[in-house]
This record gives sequence, structure tokens and C-alpha cells, in this order.
Amino acid sequence: MEAKQHREEKGESAKAVRLCQSKDSDASGIWKWVREEAERVAGEEPELRPLLQNVVLSQPCLGASLGVRLARKLAREDMTKEELTPLLTGILRGEDHLVDSAARDLRAIVERDPACPSPLEPLLFFKGFMAISTYRVSHHLWNHGRRELALYFQSLASEVFAVDIHPAARIGCGILLDHATSFVVGETAIIEDNVSILHEVTLGGTGKESGDRHPIIRSGVLLGAGAKILGRVEIGEGAKVGAGSVVLNDVAPHSTVAGVPAVVVGVSKEDAPALEMDQRLGCRGR
Repeated sequence: MEAKQHREEKGESAKAVRLCQSKDSDASGIWKWVREEAERVAGEEPELRPLLQNVVLSQPCLGASLGVRLARKLAREDMTKEELTPLLTGILRGEDHLVDSAARDLRAIVERDPACPSPLEPLLFFKGFMAISTYRVSHHLWNHGRRELALYFQSLASEVFAVDIHPAARIGCGILLDHATSFVVGETAIIEDNVSILHEVTLGGTGKESGDRHPIIRSGVLLGAGAKILGRVEIGEGAKVGAGSVVLNDVAPHSTVAGVPAVVVGVSKEDAPALEMDQRLGCRGR
């Protein structure tokens, strides 16, 4: 038991050091960390060596690596891996802001998820990260007038990752999409930076009206599993929405809401609940 605890503490300490080292140069620091982990795993797990070689060790940068990984995951008869790879790597390597956003997402996952020891794991295995990365490509295409191709990538992400994000939605970076299954985001939704979202969350409309009809999620918000936020409501900065809640009205900054329909049950104990990932509601008087 003591040996196990020592290994866990050593692992957490090493993770903290690497996060500190990678902070100033996000994309390059994260990429260096990914490569070092890939070299280690390739030596320990021969069965994974071909995957690691193709996705990480033979690639010159994070953008190229992410493009190759997405191509492997999204390839279908409609568009093969050989067709997707140059398309995706070309977009990602040509747009620094997309790679910077991906690096900040990777960093957010490592910081907030105790089950994630390094950025290599989400790059290879976490469908939440891959779904958000696919959205970033589709959003870029949408904004450059390539709407049909953007919708094609939305459809692929829905099929492969069970995550449906409209390419016109506006999502910041430093996003943790944990587990991800059944996450739905409507066309006019806005999610600011540093938000944490659990599975089965819906940011939807309430009918067939046009215009701005989907939620606004401000920075630092934590959305619990299964939360449904409907209509053009605003979840204020640093708020917390309890699991399974249905939110139909604005939520004030730093409030905690829960229930069906959701009501205020307390005040967030943290300035940014998204960073702490504490799912407890923190009700008044407790």
C-alpha cells in the first residue's frame, strides 16, 4: 500500500513539474512532452509502436500529429485516411491559432483530470479532445465559406465520437469535455474559455425560432453530467450547474443551480469551478 501511494505521489509530482515547464510555451512545450511520453510508451508497449510512430514520432509538430490522429479516427469510405490526412494536416499546420487552442485543451485535460498523467493520452485515446479538435476544424471551414465540408466533419464527429457540435457554434479554448458521449451544441451557442463539461450535456434551443437561440456559457463554468441548458440563457462566469439539471433561465455569476427546472441552491465555493471539478453543490447553510 505504501509503495503504491509513493508511486502515485511521485507521478503527481512529475505531472506538476511538467505542467509548470510547459506553461510558458504552450504548443511547443506540450508537443515536447507528448514526444517524450510517446518514446517511453513505444519502448514499453511494442504493440503500440506503429501507432505512436505514425501519429507522434514521425511528425514534426503538434499540428501535423493531430491531423494524422484525426484522419485515422475519421476515415470512412466517403473519404479515406489518405485523403483526409493532407486536408487535416494542411489546415492545422497552416493555422497557428487552431494548434494553440488544441494545446490549451490538452493542458486543461491534464490539469483537471486526475486520470490523465500526460497530454499523450488525450491525443491518442480521449474522444472528448478529438471531438473538440474536429469541431475546431469544422468551425474554421465554416468561417471560410466551406460550409458543406464543415457539415461533413460535424456528421463524422457525431458518428464516431457521439458528439454533435454545430460548426457555427463559438467555443473558446482550455475546454475539458470529459467522457463526451451525447454532448450536443446548437448553432448559435457560445462557450468561453476554461469551461469544463461532463457527458450528456445539451446546449439547445427551445423551439423552431431563428436567430440567437442557444445558450451562452461564460468562463470558469462547470456543467455537470446530463445538464440540459435550453434557449438563449446565460450561465454566468464561475457558475456551476448540477448533474441532470434543466436550465431555462439565466444563472448569475458564481451561483450553483440544480433541479428540474433548475433553481439556485448555493454559491460556488470556487472562483472558477471548471478548474476544481468539484461536483458537490455547496448548498447554503451546509
